[in-house]
Amino acid sequence: MDETRIILKNVGKIDPVSSREYAVAGGYEGLKKAIAAPEPVIGAVSESGVRGRGGAGFPVGLKWKAVKDTRADRKYVVCNAEESEPGAGKDRVILSDDPHAVIEGMAICGVAVGADKGFITLRAEYMEVRETLEKAASDARANGYLGKGILGSRLDFDIEIRSGAGSYACGEETGLIESIEGNRGEPRLRPPYPAVAGLWGMPTVVNNVETLANIPLIMRIGADGYRKVGTETCPGTKLFTLSGNIVNPGVYEFPMGVTMRRLFEEVGGGCPNGKKLKGIQVGGSASGAFVTPDRLDVPLDIERCAAAGMSLGTGSLMFFDEDADVIELCRGCMEFFADETCAKCTPCRYGNKRIADILGVILSGKGRMGDIEKLGKLSDYVSKNSLCGLGQAAPTPVLSALRNFRDDYVKACSSSGDSVRVIK
Repeated sequence: MDETRIILKNVGKIDPVSSREYAVAGGYEGLKKAIAAPEPVIGAVSESGVRGRGGAGFPVGLKWKAVKDTRADRKYVVCNAEESEPGAGKDRVILSDDPHAVIEGMAICGVAVGADKGFITLRAEYMEVRETLEKAASDARANGYLGKGILGSRLDFDIEIRSGAGSYACGEETGLIESIEGNRGEPRLRPPYPAVAGLWGMPTVVNNVETLANIPLIMRIGADGYRKVGTETCPGTKLFTLSGNIVNPGVYEFPMGVTMRRLFEEVGGGCPNGKKLKGIQVGGSASGAFVTPDRLDVPLDIERCAAAGMSLGTGSLMFFDEDADVIELCRGCMEFFADETCAKCTPCRYGNKRIADILGVILSGKGRMGDIEKLGKLSDYVSKNSLCGLGQAAPTPVLSALRNFRDDYVKACSSSGDSVRVIK
């Protein structure tokens, strides 16, 4: 199955640092259109139906309009390039091989909402990516795409690149804003939302790398052209990261609505060594849901994934074969969250550690049937009472595994006569 390379069309074909080569390939045409007519930009983005590619799937046009409509002395554009979800590598590909697409997307956003400053907050471990970004931004500045009076206009827009502190919690937009301000990377209580009071209390657009890379395309081909790919409710393409027990792992681009079966069999090449597929973790290799192979034919868009009891998330798909231990996979996820919690709220701070401990007991061979019920209750409590979306998603692997791989837990626990609550 051939890829539908729209966002990744320049990868491997141009010098990623060169704004000139990017422009020859059609880049910065969208920015020129936005500068010539700023008012219709948000309408075009809204009509395109593009939704956030960082996990939440929020309509991009609505977020931009909220920032534009909020009166303030200054406004900001923030690119979330933390990519701290294990198993995700899509943003790194874009930033390494086509950084000007993100720079242009941010500049178009700045023109549309009235912001003159942007920040790219990059995962600390991406040191080589930062070097590429710095060179690309400098080249864009030298050629008039960033800085004072971009492209000879009266509009200013410049970008500052920041490295995060390697914190998973900084992937949450308000935690990210706190870190840019020099504070501890902890999520804020909402409302107010960043669109109203974000960076330094000013209206702020926070978008993911992949999201921003879609914007120049929309400006070039128009909303109707953009909607020709993907589904009615989720137009465009999605970058999928395939990992785990699969022959051809990697980052691939396909229209929204492609099925996991096609990605697994035709792109990924199935499980190596003739092994049988046992399941898939969908959306992220930490907070994604564990599902059985009977979900392989679910079209991968936001609504239909949700209806099937999983989240599209970052588009990460971790396949595991018949030899995998689902309980061990769950423990790995929960130990990750126990280590990465920002510790601001009690349910996430203590709950994830306790869940990991119970899983360890079960894996040691000392688990009892009552531990299954404890896991369900505690995971449900953490998901409903944590402060931010990251904490709320943390128990997803356990809750989904209890639904879809319950027999694994029952076999691992000795019978204690305890009643076991069914997780629906």
